[in-house]
Amino acid sequence: MHNCLLFVPGDRPERFARATASGADAIVIDLEDAVQPDAKSAARAHVAEWLAAGGKAIVRINAIATDWHEADLTLLNSPGLLAVMLPKAEDPDSLAQFTSGLPDGVPVIALIETALGLWNLGDLVRVDGISRLGFGSIDFQLDTGIEDEDQGLLFARSRIVVASAMAGLEAPLDGVTVNLDDETVLASDTARARRLGFGGKLCIHPRQVEGVKSGFMPSTEEIEQAQRIKAVAEEAGAKGAIRLDGRLIDAPVVARALRLLEGLE
Repeated sequence: MHNCLLFVPGDRPERFARATASGADAIVIDLEDAVQPDAKSAARAHVAEWLAAGGKAIVRINAIATDWHEADLTLLNSPGLLAVMLPKAEDPDSLAQFTSGLPDGVPVIALIETALGLWNLGDLVRVDGISRLGFGSIDFQLDTGIEDEDQGLLFARSRIVVASAMAGLEAPLDGVTVNLDDETVLASDTARARRLGFGGKLCIHPRQVEGVKSGFMPSTEEIEQAQRIKAVAEEAGAKGAIRLDGRLIDAPVVARALRLLEGLE
């Protein structure tokens, strides 16, 4: 599972290799918000050259309703393309038309960035070809007028997590942390994302990579507790619920512990 994705502007090709070397699970070369309109064509050419030369990346293309979307689609046959990230996923019919026209096997990460996208989420996750959701929290705040980045976005975050689980998608990606200078803010944002059920987080600077990756790794205490739960469950066999440290250990608790341990393999 990719739990740390790092954005890099598509018009800054000198940063592509540096971003790849950052330790992020994958880089997202951005043709959308990070690139000004007069630089879109040049950015597209840089991305095509990078992917053709052996580079690997997810590419965030421009939204379906924009003037640059059709031209961006020419990149989707590139050999190094790991996935395509689609911003402003809102309309199920438009999304289905988009995914049906993709080359076979290209994963799609759909970004939920608007009130309409969140409202239509139950239908969006049923579209064939969607592999994962991401939360475009900054754009979502702009669209909705929600200023609170924490409790104010709890409903949106939880709905994205629940919809992903309902549709059997990979656990979603939380939005970016714009504060680049305070590691405690990043740590807090990452811990919140993990608690809420996100499987990863989007980053906008290489210095955020280590904090996000470590934040999604289980702690030593969590691993040890999972191992203890596994051990007592195996000892109890099929005897049903058991006790450990005064807590009830039933089937869902055991399954969660086993899932944590499997993720370390």
